[in-house]
Amino acid sequence: MLVIKPLRSLKVLPLLLACGQAPSAEAQNYPLKPVRYLIGASAASAGDTLARLITAGLSQSFGQQVVVESRPGAGGNIVAEMAAKAPPDGYVMFQITIAYAAYASLYQKLSYDLVRDFAPVTQLATGPYVVVAHPSLPVKSLSELIKLAKSKPGVIDYSSAGAGTPTFLAAELFKAQAGVNLMHVPYKGGGPALTAAVAGEVSLHFAPIATALPNIRERRVRALGVTTVKRIAMTPDLPTIAESGLPGFESGNWYGLVVPAKTPRETIATIRNAAITVMNNSTLNSRLNDLGFVAQTSQPEEFGAYIKTEIDRLGKVIRAYNLTAD
Repeated sequence: MLVIKPLRSLKVLPLLLACGQAPSAEAQNYPLKPVRYLIGASAASAGDTLARLITAGLSQSFGQQVVVESRPGAGGNIVAEMAAKAPPDGYVMFQITIAYAAYASLYQKLSYDLVRDFAPVTQLATGPYVVVAHPSLPVKSLSELIKLAKSKPGVIDYSSAGAGTPTFLAAELFKAQAGVNLMHVPYKGGGPALTAAVAGEVSLHFAPIATALPNIRERRVRALGVTTVKRIAMTPDLPTIAESGLPGFESGNWYGLVVPAKTPRETIATIRNAAITVMNNSTLNSRLNDLGFVAQTSQPEEFGAYIKTEIDRLGKVIRAYNLTAD
């Protein structure tokens, strides 16, 4: 069970002054009521865990409650539409992931536009994935998995948080580059998808290491490899997919914060500076590292440019492998 320890008092004013921005009267008074923090992740998922850690700090920083609202339906597209249509007053924040950059190419039609309908605030963190297998699957390495999958096309199944989500995308990229046929079994969120692999309902799951590690340590699932280019410090003995027969393979997740387009710049600056203060808090940073996250923040303009770059990069990959979530 995740226990969130209270963070020490976090102060926003020094960062505002450091940025050279004199907040308007409206920004100085913001927020005057509780703030909604929307996510498209299920309870106990990596995204949900990150959101609750961050909002605990934001609540203390603002002196107002910042409430997480988890709505994982349709791969998070339902909550994205909600956030896009929310009043641009700073009282609705939306935590996005790499999935939303991929959706621009995975779906033929969306009810929102990630660039047009949102204003970037800051990137928050990155998180690697790990390929885990139920112990009943007779493989102990990725090379053995590829060999077995080629001998039994369409037999080995994998769970995901839903079509188009980062866990889906990572698995589909693996399938395409390895030349294997795995059966996709979608679940309503990352938590249920991982639980399915732990319970043996499915054979494989490409899981955020933040949520998979406890199950790996308890040997409820077997770790086969990580999706990063280089091995990670948390699991130094675990090989990467790239060094296990698929050179150049890389996948994973990033998390960021956006608000509805046309939110006042002063309000965005207040939110951004509060978020940076939270992410730089040593207590939170230590907790994030323990969970497999790496804090990574940015200026709004930098994050906006990064989102556009990711939409383009992922679009090329998706089109090259004919991936679709429709």
